[in-house]
Parts: sequence; C-alpha cells; structure tokens
Amino acid sequence: MTTFVLLSITGLGLAALYFLVASGLSLIFGLMDVLNFAHGAFLTIGAYGTWWAAGNLPGAGSTGWGFVLAVAFGVGVGTLVAALIELLLIRPLYQRHIEQVLVTVGLSLALVALVRAVWGSDPRPFPRPEWAQGTTSVLGANVPNDRFLLIVSAVVVLVSVLAFLRFTRVGLIIRAGVENRTMVTALGIDVRKAFTLVFAIGGAFAALAGALGGIYLGSISPGQGTSLLIFAFIVVVIGGMSSITGTAAAAVLVGLVQQFANYYAASGVGDLSVVLLLAVVLLARPSGLSARLA
Repeated sequence: MTTFVLLSITGLGLAALYFLVASGLSLIFGLMDVLNFAHGAFLTIGAYGTWWAAGNLPGAGSTGWGFVLAVAFGVGVGTLVAALIELLLIRPLYQRHIEQVLVTVGLSLALVALVRAVWGSDPRPFPRPEWAQGTTSVLGANVPNDRFLLIVSAVVVLVSVLAFLRFTRVGLIIRAGVENRTMVTALGIDVRKAFTLVFAIGGAFAALAGALGGIYLGSISPGQGTSLLIFAFIVVVIGGMSSITGTAAAAVLVGLVQQFANYYAASGVGDLSVVLLLAVVLLARPSGLSARLA
C-alpha cells in the first residue's frame, strides 16, 4: 500500500510537470493553430532565468520569498521572449504552417545553442528551497514535497486557463477569433493583440515548468526543454490537440503509466509504455481523448 501511494503521488507530480509544459502547447495550437516547436526553448529560458536570478538578483535566492522572486523573474523573461517571437516571427506566418514549423524549429535550435554558448553544456545544480527538499508522510509513504508543489501549480494553471477562456472578455474574443477571425475584426476588435497574449501566456507556462522542473530534477541543462517537449507533444496528442482538459487528463495518464512501468518493469520501460499508449490512442481515437476547445 505504501509503495502504491508513493508511486501514485510521484506519478501525479510528473504528470503535473508534463501538463505545465503541454498546456502552453495546447493553448497556442488550439486557439491560434500554431504548432510551436520552440516551446521547449521557453522552458529552458525560464529554468536558466530562475537559476540566474537566484544567484544574482538582489532580494532573490533559494529560500522563502526570495525564491518566489527568482521564479517570477524566470517566468517574466520567458513570457517576454514568447511575446516578442509572436510579434516578430509568428504573426507574419499565420496560415503558413510549413514556414511556422521551419521557423520555430530553427528558433529552438538557435536559443538552445545560445544558452550553451553563454553557460556551457554541463548541467547546473538548481537552487531548491529547504521545504522542497523535505518529505511529507502520506498513509505511511514519505513523498517528496516538490511533487505537491508541482501538483498544486498544475491545478492552479488549469483552473485559471478555463476561467480565463470562459468568463473574461478577452477569453471570449479569443474564442470568437478562432471561430471567425474576419467577423471579429469587422466589429473593430484587434484579434492580433489577443493572439499575442495567448502566445505570451503559453510561454509563461513553459517558463514556469522550467523553474519547477529544476526543483523536480535538481539540475538544469540546455537540452532539458527539448526532452520534456517530446513528452509534452505526446500528452497533447493523446489529450486532443485543442483541449486543455483533455491535455490534463492525458498528462495524468502518461505520468502514472510511466511511473508504474519504470518501477514494476525496469528503468526505461516507462518511456516505451508511453509510446505504446500513444499508438493505442491514435489507433482507437485519432482525435484524442477530447476534441473540445477547452
């Protein structure tokens, strides 16, 4: 029973990390029809921005509110970079999907290479708050506290996105622009600003995943965003390319399958199990678990 509880909660923690990365992908594709292969670079920027701020920004650090400030800095940098990329590179390429893929893939490679050039390729120890290094006993299982931080963060992001899309004026404009951009523009509403906001929000989620992923993994490296992006794409495809709730359900499924398979089979079998799960879903339900926008 103790092992089951430990694997379940740690699997949900891993699922939360996947969701934080995948939610931005799903949001950008579902609302803007942009397949952003540079999304992993936003994660790397958020991770390195938080790491840099913890060691250099006045008032920031690895304890208390200082670490919150460091995370806010990393997320802010990731958000700003995402907004600039949408304005300068993505906006001219709407409805030109091949060019979008080429630009975002090239941008991903360039940003990772830039990080390597500045800070090197070796992994860097990530500052972890003292609380996150401890454990909490749940039904006899000692669960690392950083898993709870990831789970709570993912739930907050999910609820916030759903509320934003359903109950705010900007959210309604975005959804209407997706359905009929010409009509919304004819009403005098600048849909482009709303789309820039969506891209920036997606970048913020990826940057947050980078910061919290550093706590989860204990270190950061330039290629970390790319490796997590692979699982994020799997989660988005399984959940449905345009569904935030489907993405959340798929993240839970993938995280639990990977965690249990790695423990009860062998290390690495979890990755194979996730790929097999993807194949089964594509064969049985090509549109994913959900085809709804939200």
